[in-house]
Amino acid sequence: MDNAGYCNETYESLHNPASDDELVDIAGATLDFSNTEDVPPLDPEYVIAVSVFVSYGNTGYSNGMTGNGKLMDLLDEPVPGVGTYEDFNTIDWVREKSKDRDRHREITSKSEQSTWALLHSISDAFSGWLLMLLIGLMSGALAGCIDISAHWLTDLKEGVCLSGFWFNHEHCCWGSNQTTFQERDKCPQWQSWAELLGGSSEGAAAYIVNYLMFMLCALLFSFLAVILVRAFAPYACGSGIPEIKTILSGFIIRGYLGKWTLIIKTITLVLAVSSGLSLGKEGPLVHVACCCANILCHLFTKYRQNEAKRREVLSAAAAVGVSVAFGAPIGGVLFSLEEVSYYFPLKTLWRSFFAALVAAFTLRSINPFGNSRLVLFYVEFHTPWHMVELVPFILLGIFGGLWGALFIRANIAWCRRRKTTRLGHYPVLEVLVVTGITALLSFPNSYTRMSGSELISELFNDCSLLDSSQLCDYNSSENSNTLPDRPAGPGVYTALWQLALALFFKMLVTVVTFGMKVPSGLFIPSMAVGAIAGRLLGVAMEQMALNHHDWLIVKGWCSSGADCITPGLYAMVGAAACLGGVTRMTISLVVIMFELTGGLEYIVPLMAAIMTSKWVADALGREGIYEAHIRLNGYPFLETKEEYEHKTLAQDVMRPRPSDPLLVVLTQEGMSVGEIEGVMADTDYSGFPVVVSQESQRLVGFVLRRDLVISLDNARKRQEGVVSASLVFFLEHVPPQPFSGPPVVKLRGILDLSPFTVTDHTPMAIALDIFRKLGLRQCLVTHNGRLLGIITKKDILKHMAQMSNRDPDSILFN
Repeated sequence: MDNAGYCNETYESLHNPASDDELVDIAGATLDFSNTEDVPPLDPEYVIAVSVFVSYGNTGYSNGMTGNGKLMDLLDEPVPGVGTYEDFNTIDWVREKSKDRDRHREITSKSEQSTWALLHSISDAFSGWLLMLLIGLMSGALAGCIDISAHWLTDLKEGVCLSGFWFNHEHCCWGSNQTTFQERDKCPQWQSWAELLGGSSEGAAAYIVNYLMFMLCALLFSFLAVILVRAFAPYACGSGIPEIKTILSGFIIRGYLGKWTLIIKTITLVLAVSSGLSLGKEGPLVHVACCCANILCHLFTKYRQNEAKRREVLSAAAAVGVSVAFGAPIGGVLFSLEEVSYYFPLKTLWRSFFAALVAAFTLRSINPFGNSRLVLFYVEFHTPWHMVELVPFILLGIFGGLWGALFIRANIAWCRRRKTTRLGHYPVLEVLVVTGITALLSFPNSYTRMSGSELISELFNDCSLLDSSQLCDYNSSENSNTLPDRPAGPGVYTALWQLALALFFKMLVTVVTFGMKVPSGLFIPSMAVGAIAGRLLGVAMEQMALNHHDWLIVKGWCSSGADCITPGLYAMVGAAACLGGVTRMTISLVVIMFELTGGLEYIVPLMAAIMTSKWVADALGREGIYEAHIRLNGYPFLETKEEYEHKTLAQDVMRPRPSDPLLVVLTQEGMSVGEIEGVMADTDYSGFPVVVSQESQRLVGFVLRRDLVISLDNARKRQEGVVSASLVFFLEHVPPQPFSGPPVVKLRGILDLSPFTVTDHTPMAIALDIFRKLGLRQCLVTHNGRLLGIITKKDILKHMAQMSNRDPDSILFN
């Protein structure tokens, strides 16, 4: 319960008017979590460690019997600030749900009294659906703008449209009648930088000009992105999904879902994607959608004043983010349920589905891809898959699992090095160096030069007669109008070695890119790695079946002259396998993939590859990339998927330890205001058990330090005569006091009379389940009714780290 930041507080210092929609003023700060002090600037371990459980109630004060016999009772006047939470604190799920039930019960009872109350009850019930509608509309509109802007800036690195500066390459050439089949991407309206600056598009000079402009634009975009993040919204960097998971578990990070974070992340996400870095916009879109939800929650009292209700909305917003990222509303709902949500009731499931539907419809109306389709990578394979192909599909699953485990270990090692060395002190330089190296190495290879989404679409493509891609350079008979028999031509072999180089390049550069101080998603880079590996294997299988159709393994299902292998399908399966290995998603990933591609009949290959990938990756490490980053950053998150296999008891984890001083407690009567303020000044605890007496140690309740500070400060201001000698009572009925004494302070209203308790012999596996399923912040430990100690979420996290041979002090956030 270390909480050094709570000493000598006043009501003004604790009552922070900032809400979640306001920016945490750390402009230009480096998020350095290596600080060993109790209270790092952005590492509030001191708060969660002492997270306390207190029932919501009104605060009251009683003068007792004073000289004039006047009794002052403020029980019916709630004190502002009591029952609220500090930044970097954990909410009390039980109290918040109880508050909402009381609120709903009050509205229902009043609805029978008047027409106005009935209308208020109806509007209250409808407000959740209205909020989902607004979130879907806002997120879909922002996603459409991000997609359009990113396509335009990405193409701006290579040239400009003369007919309209705001057109990207594809839109610029749409209306042109001067394109040819062989060069359909070229038109007079679109000119490269070499044509604009040098007048020629051929030759070494033109290549160098295009090369330099490509690098210059990439460096400019990334520089703007990292400067904006550093100066205005440090929380806008990264993927955001690890932090969203932590927030949904009950943690409070003010400003992380605020308006400044939304504005800066939207702008810098476009810049980061356009710079050509190996990152995607799909993960950060979940953060963007949650920012929209948090801001819109402030329009409705029900969600503005209840942290648990707000987190139900944020769970739905996570589904909206995936819906607009991939055009997969059903997959988005399953993603929120499987991957990010901590508490997901059935009502939230329905509302998530509705919000994802609205967002997908909004994005479809904007039509950012210009193809009138919602899916990002539409596939149209004409050849069915065969049972024998399950073997290469499983091989892709093994590759995806190996890549996922390797990537997580390498990325976490690099990010830890960034945190613990001087590298972390120069985020701008790091981004510029990585961008420069990425642009320098990616330009010569056409498959690394194109954006991640464009590369995946190219790899998923099933070749037809109209395709001019190198991957479709097959030798066919001169008089044939079909491609039943597809021997690889020189273009295919050229494309294969370029893809092999692109595979190693993507694998290496993604490791150092993810986690930099710019918005960076992991979905598209992971899918790109898998799609390249899958396409390489698919082409190899295709040529094997063509050249060795008499082999026993091929003869039964692939006759001579038949097109029996679809390389694009292998790319799709490989993409799913690698993404599954990195994130450990299963059901939601299968649904996202078939929504993403429209390939409904290929669910079985996807399922086989994804499950194989998860098994292989889990064998090498139980954590997905998001859980690994949560642990790296020391966030107070109890992973529901993790098994507790030890036989320790509550007494082994609770504090105080046998060698520690006795637990500091308050008594229900007999302590003065000065004594309580002295206890708070001498200790760092965020809450105190209240007992009958120091001798009996019989538990009465639990009181928050924050509520004590606010209530005592309020009593001094509003209750005449309260001094340090005034007695404090946590009793319902204050005993008569001497006429000559100072007025007493009655704090029964802020006392939690039903704190959760366990006995000292309770197995920690059971205690851990209680913490997870009830969202507790702390639990008191008793023996035969006597108070022995306390277990906080931090204590459990440190104990689990110690049992896993990890550094217990890695749990930095409390």
